[in-house]
Amino acid sequence: MLESSSRRTTGPIVAPVRTLPTNEYAELKRLIKERGLLEKQPKYYTYKILLTLGMFVAGVVFLFVVNNIWLQFLDAIYLAIVLAQVGFLGHDAGHRQIFAKTWKNEVAGLLLGNALIGMSTGWWVDKHNQHHSHPNQVDLDPDIDLPGISFSEEDAQNKRNLERFIMLRQAYFFFPMLLLVALDMKKTSLLHLIRSKVKYRFMEWSLMIVHLVVPLSVLILRLGLWQGIVWLVINQMALGFILGSAFAPNHKGMPILDKNTPLNFLRRQVLTARNIHASPFNDFWYGGLNYQIEHHLFPSMPRNRLREAQIIIKDFCERQEIPYCETGIFRSYKEILQHLHQVSTALRYAES
Repeated sequence: MLESSSRRTTGPIVAPVRTLPTNEYAELKRLIKERGLLEKQPKYYTYKILLTLGMFVAGVVFLFVVNNIWLQFLDAIYLAIVLAQVGFLGHDAGHRQIFAKTWKNEVAGLLLGNALIGMSTGWWVDKHNQHHSHPNQVDLDPDIDLPGISFSEEDAQNKRNLERFIMLRQAYFFFPMLLLVALDMKKTSLLHLIRSKVKYRFMEWSLMIVHLVVPLSVLILRLGLWQGIVWLVINQMALGFILGSAFAPNHKGMPILDKNTPLNFLRRQVLTARNIHASPFNDFWYGGLNYQIEHHLFPSMPRNRLREAQIIIKDFCERQEIPYCETGIFRSYKEILQHLHQVSTALRYAES
């Protein structure tokens, strides 16, 4: 089976200009549909939602029945793991994987995203759709436009002041910065709701306020002011790290494409994505996003069908001579850090 590791580059890459097959994706989609892999999976998602809800309730009950503060801080980390699973379900709802009717997925997204995670569903869907349409493409993919982090020399040259200081040491700052992901999502969501028009404005604001007020109030009443604040900080930093470290291997350190790169849809999605080897732990920890190639090719495919789809897609890529990147957890992070270090080192040499 064809397998490759990430190709590293310090700037945008442009694929060789040649005539690319235009019917590749149509043929692949036919194979996928013949196996029924795009059909909704209500039993699976009923089980997944009930399991996640049960885990969440267990963590909340623990908060009220245990009086040891150190065990409470461990519960904060446990609930961060659970909230990450809530976030993955919100991701699935945003891609309309869960329900056949659009409005049901939107309601689920509002409850999972705004109420439980504290993230504007309207903001996330808009941003995420842009990412899916143009993964790792310069000026088109919002997920590679990060403060203090650069994935190409061209972007690194534009960093100034504190962002430039961080960028020149970004391989060292990358993982510590993931601790701020959940807090940054809240800040960005609130700014988006203030500045932009969203479909369910009143509902989004109402649920965001509930998210911001209720947990803090409960924690202060249960643990006291400072211990409640420390609990919440631990929880949100752990949540940010879990989500950020789950998202990072998907595309970080993979080829950066110029916005005019002449690649068709299938090749653009496969060449810019990285899979993490399948296993029960990885499938849980990454919320199915370890099948990033399959997910990008078929965003509405229910999560529990991705592993079966991978067999078909791997074989298809081999026959079409399309590099298919799949690696382990630690190798993926090594490749990300090496790429970030290469970008900042190249700029330091250019300035010396």
